[in-house]
Amino acid sequence: MADVQRTPLRLDGKAAAAAIKQDLRGRVERLRAQGVKPGLGTILVGNDVGSHKYVAGKHKDCAEVGIASIAVELPETAGEQEIIDAVERLNADPQCTGYIVQLPLPEGVDSNAVIAHVDPAKDADGMHPVNLGELVAHIDGGNPAPQPCTPRGIITLLKHYDIDLNGKDVCVIGRGITVGRTIGLMLTSKDVNATVTLCHTGTKDIGEHMRASDVVIAAVGRAGFVRPEDIKPGAVLVDVGVSRVYDEQAGRYRVRGDIDKACYALSSAYTPNPGGVGPMTRAMLLANVVEMAERKLH
Repeated sequence: MADVQRTPLRLDGKAAAAAIKQDLRGRVERLRAQGVKPGLGTILVGNDVGSHKYVAGKHKDCAEVGIASIAVELPETAGEQEIIDAVERLNADPQCTGYIVQLPLPEGVDSNAVIAHVDPAKDADGMHPVNLGELVAHIDGGNPAPQPCTPRGIITLLKHYDIDLNGKDVCVIGRGITVGRTIGLMLTSKDVNATVTLCHTGTKDIGEHMRASDVVIAAVGRAGFVRPEDIKPGAVLVDVGVSRVYDEQAGRYRVRGDIDKACYALSSAYTPNPGGVGPMTRAMLLANVVEMAERKLH
C-alpha cells in the first residue's frame, strides 16, 4: 500500500499566542486581587519608525492582558548617561515589574554598558549577562530567571503543537545572541533534550548539516536562505529571520523569512513568516513580566 502524503502542519504563532494571553489574563487578575499590579516599562530612544511600531505593539499586548504600561521616550540626541539614568529610574520604580531597552540605540551609545545597568530581576527580555549566566548554569532546565523571549517562544510554540524535541537533531543557523547562541542552551537542557548543531558564516557546508537535521531553525535575516534541496523530507522548519524585500509586481516591500516557502511542502511542520515566531516572542515578554510579578508573592 502506498504511503499517504500528509499535509504539513502550519504552526500558527498567532493562535498559540492568543491561548497564552488568555492564560496570562487570568493570572494577572489573580495577582491584582492580591495587591500586585504587573507593569511593563519600555525605554525608546530616537525616532526609528520600526522601533516605535514594535514598542507600540508591546503596549497593545499589555492592555490585552491587563498589564500596566510605562513608556519612557528619549530624543535621538540622548547620550549614554541620560539613557542609563532612565534605566536606573525604572530599576527604582515599584510600579515597573519588568522592562526592556529597545535596541538599536543611537550611534555612539554602548548598548552593553546600558544593559549592564538593568536590574536582572526586572530584565523582561532575559538578555542581561546575569540572566544569560543563569541560562548556562541550569542544565536541568529549571531556570528561575527571565529567559530570552524568542528562543522561549520557539520552544513553547513547538510544545503547543505537541512536537517532541527529545533526542532530535536540531540545526540552528545564525549565532546572534538573541536566538542562535541562546536557543542552543535551552534546547540542550535536560527537560528538552535535543542535540544541537550551530551553523554560521564559518560553517563549510551548511546544507549538509541542514539535510541531516530533524528540525531547522533559521535566524540569519537572509530572505529564502533555506531552500528545498537543503532539508530532508519530514523536517520541522522554524523561520525566525525577517527581511524586507521589494516586490516589483506589487510595487512595495514585503516581509520575507529565511526559509523559502517552497520548503513547506517537504516538511512535517513549519512556522509561517510573518505569523509564526513573532507573536510568540511578544507573548513570552508578557509571560516574563507576569512571572516576575508572581515571584513577589513568594
